[in-house]
Amino acid sequence: MDPCIAYVSCADRHQIMMVGMDPESGALHDIATIDVPADEGAGSSMALALGPDRRTLYAAVRTGGHPLASFAIDARGMPSLLGVAPLADQMAYIATDRTGRHLLGASYGGAIVASYRVDARGMVRAPAVQILATPPCAHSIITDPGNNFVLAATLGGDAILRYAFTPTSGRLRALSPVATKPGSGPRHLRFSPDGRHVYLVNELDATVTAYRYDAATGALIELQSVSLVLPGVTGKLAAADLHITPDGCFLYASERVTNRLVGFAIDPVLGRLAEACAVPSPDAPRGFAIDPSGRFLLCAGQNAGLVVSYAIDRETGALERAHDHPTHGKPNWIEFLG
Repeated sequence: MDPCIAYVSCADRHQIMMVGMDPESGALHDIATIDVPADEGAGSSMALALGPDRRTLYAAVRTGGHPLASFAIDARGMPSLLGVAPLADQMAYIATDRTGRHLLGASYGGAIVASYRVDARGMVRAPAVQILATPPCAHSIITDPGNNFVLAATLGGDAILRYAFTPTSGRLRALSPVATKPGSGPRHLRFSPDGRHVYLVNELDATVTAYRYDAATGALIELQSVSLVLPGVTGKLAAADLHITPDGCFLYASERVTNRLVGFAIDPVLGRLAEACAVPSPDAPRGFAIDPSGRFLLCAGQNAGLVVSYAIDRETGALERAHDHPTHGKPNWIEFLG
């Protein structure tokens, strides 16, 4: 069986490590290292996104000039550079729409969201189709499964921003935002595979909030909030990322101060969460991903310089550490090639 391929963003060197993972054991090995064109100086992170057909890879470097590199992916999974476009600001998060014809970005420092055209080769083109101001610290942006609405989280604004999305033009129309708990610091968002629920990880209070989603209107109804830390833990917290298994059974989230990965079982009808496991992670688990089979979780320890694979028990959701693998500086984002 061919190994799974993961792309690991290493912000310190502006490089993407191409890592193979054995689909039976979770063992990891290096395949190649891809340089990302950028100005000198380490970035705090380097967001990645794959096109929906898994034939293009995008990397947004958070240095001067704000370059966005577009790569074509060949049959072996090897990226080759198509070109570089200057973005409007440093993007903390990028994602394509469901057609792959548009790339959306959220800028933490610039307090904007932006939409860009993707050409027929898969290359992102500047200037932006549209740039919209947000409350402080925009931290993520995603389209809904129907490609009709866009959600964006603003950490400093304590809100989920909602937009109507026009797939033909890539333009956004602002709708009423959804307020979150004051001081919670909303960060990353995920839709359940069936599109009926949305989950939000909040950085500053280390919680995950579950919402029911109305695909006809883009409305969100809060259902529940759960904590990622043990009772009695106080002081600064820094939750980071969340992902859902492809079958929709389990959700996992990371916290960078207590260095934990926490898993939850998802009620298939109500969408509510029940804690299933909590395990130590490598230092500063800023980003992680779940492989397309749903058998392994791969976590980047930004301060540890490691990626670590965990086997997922598909009955209980429990995580078992499988393999540690060294990386270049500041591994912070992971994308699996399907």
